[in-house]
Amino acid sequence: MSDKKCDCGQDCNCEEQMTVTLSLDNGEDVECAILTIFEAGSRDYIALLPLNGEGEQEGEDVYLYRYLEETGEEPRLENILDDDEYEIAADAFDEWLDSLEYDELDIEE
Repeated sequence: MSDKKCDCGQDCNCEEQMTVTLSLDNGEDVECAILTIFEAGSRDYIALLPLNGEGEQEGEDVYLYRYLEETGEEPRLENILDDDEYEIAADAFDEWLDSLEYDELDIEE
Protein backbone atom coordinates (compact mmCIF):
# COMPACT_ATOMS: atom_id res chain seq x y z
CA MET A 1 0.00 0.00 0.00
CA SER A 2 1.14 3.49 -0.71
CA ASP A 3 1.21 6.49 1.60
CA LYS A 4 -1.12 8.34 -0.75
CA LYS A 5 -4.77 8.80 0.27
CA CYS A 6 -7.25 8.22 -2.52
CA ASP A 7 -10.79 9.56 -2.82
CA CYS A 8 -12.09 6.76 -0.63
CA GLY A 9 -10.04 8.18 2.27
CA GLN A 10 -8.06 4.97 2.63
CA ASP A 11 -4.37 4.31 2.07
CA CYS A 12 -4.33 2.49 -1.24
CA ASN A 13 -2.73 2.22 -4.62
CA CYS A 14 -5.08 4.47 -6.58
CA GLU A 15 -4.10 2.88 -9.86
CA GLU A 16 -5.63 -0.41 -8.71
CA GLN A 17 -9.39 -0.51 -8.45
CA MET A 18 -10.58 -1.62 -5.02
CA THR A 19 -13.57 -3.95 -5.22
CA VAL A 20 -16.01 -5.78 -2.97
CA THR A 21 -18.32 -8.69 -3.74
CA LEU A 22 -21.93 -8.29 -2.63
CA SER A 23 -24.11 -11.32 -1.98
CA LEU A 24 -27.64 -10.27 -2.87
CA ASP A 25 -30.82 -11.68 -1.30
CA ASN A 26 -31.54 -13.69 -4.48
CA GLY A 27 -28.23 -15.57 -4.08
CA GLU A 28 -26.48 -13.63 -6.85
CA ASP A 29 -22.97 -12.28 -6.26
CA VAL A 30 -22.16 -8.86 -7.73
CA GLU A 31 -18.62 -7.51 -7.99
CA CYS A 32 -18.54 -3.75 -7.29
CA ALA A 33 -15.88 -1.07 -7.47
CA ILE A 34 -15.55 1.04 -4.34
CA LEU A 35 -16.12 4.64 -5.43
CA THR A 36 -15.77 6.29 -2.04
CA ILE A 37 -16.32 5.95 1.68
CA PHE A 38 -17.86 9.11 3.06
CA GLU A 39 -19.46 10.58 6.15
CA ALA A 40 -23.00 11.91 6.26
CA GLY A 41 -24.56 13.02 9.50
CA SER A 42 -22.89 10.94 12.17
CA ARG A 43 -22.43 7.76 10.10
CA ASP A 44 -20.12 6.42 7.42
CA TYR A 45 -21.37 5.21 4.06
CA ILE A 46 -19.88 3.50 1.03
CA ALA A 47 -20.73 4.03 -2.64
CA LEU A 48 -20.34 0.99 -4.89
CA LEU A 49 -20.44 0.74 -8.67
CA PRO A 50 -21.57 -2.66 -10.06
CA LEU A 51 -19.15 -4.26 -12.54
CA ASN A 52 -19.75 -6.86 -15.25
CA GLY A 53 -17.72 -10.06 -15.71
CA GLU A 54 -14.95 -8.13 -17.49
CA GLY A 55 -14.57 -5.65 -14.60
CA GLU A 56 -16.26 -2.82 -16.50
CA GLN A 57 -19.09 -0.57 -15.33
CA GLU A 58 -22.45 -2.33 -15.41
CA GLY A 59 -25.20 0.22 -16.05
CA GLU A 60 -25.62 3.57 -14.33
CA ASP A 61 -26.62 2.41 -10.83
CA VAL A 62 -24.61 3.22 -7.72
CA TYR A 63 -25.29 1.28 -4.54
CA LEU A 64 -25.16 3.09 -1.20
CA TYR A 65 -24.70 1.19 2.05
CA ARG A 66 -23.99 2.06 5.66
CA TYR A 67 -20.28 1.31 6.30
CA LEU A 68 -19.13 0.03 9.69
CA GLU A 69 -15.52 -0.60 10.61
CA GLU A 70 -14.64 -1.69 14.12
CA THR A 71 -11.13 -2.23 15.46
CA GLY A 72 -9.91 -5.77 14.85
CA GLU A 73 -12.88 -6.74 12.67
CA GLU A 74 -13.61 -6.84 8.96
CA PRO A 75 -15.63 -3.86 7.68
CA ARG A 76 -19.37 -4.51 7.40
CA LEU A 77 -22.01 -3.13 5.08
CA GLU A 78 -25.61 -2.63 6.17
CA ASN A 79 -28.66 -1.78 4.10
CA ILE A 80 -30.09 1.70 4.57
CA LEU A 81 -33.72 0.99 5.44
CA ASP A 82 -34.90 4.45 6.46
CA ASP A 83 -35.89 6.81 3.62
CA ASP A 84 -34.68 9.91 5.50
CA GLU A 85 -31.30 8.33 6.20
CA TYR A 86 -31.01 7.29 2.55
CA GLU A 87 -31.71 10.88 1.43
CA ILE A 88 -28.97 12.16 3.74
CA ALA A 89 -26.49 9.63 2.34
CA ALA A 90 -27.53 10.28 -1.28
CA ASP A 91 -27.20 14.05 -0.85
CA ALA A 92 -23.71 13.65 0.62
CA PHE A 93 -22.73 11.36 -2.26
CA ASP A 94 -24.04 13.90 -4.78
CA GLU A 95 -21.94 16.59 -3.10
CA TRP A 96 -18.89 14.32 -3.41
CA LEU A 97 -19.63 13.86 -7.13
CA ASP A 98 -20.02 17.63 -7.56
CA SER A 99 -16.65 18.19 -5.87
CA LEU A 100 -15.03 15.81 -8.37
CA GLU A 101 -16.51 17.71 -11.29
CA TYR A 102 -15.28 20.98 -9.77
CA ASP A 103 -11.79 19.53 -9.31
CA GLU A 104 -11.75 18.39 -12.96
CA LEU A 105 -12.81 21.85 -14.14
CA ASP A 106 -10.19 23.48 -11.94
CA ILE A 107 -7.45 21.28 -13.45
CA GLU A 108 -8.54 21.93 -17.04
CA GLU A 109 -8.49 25.73 -16.70
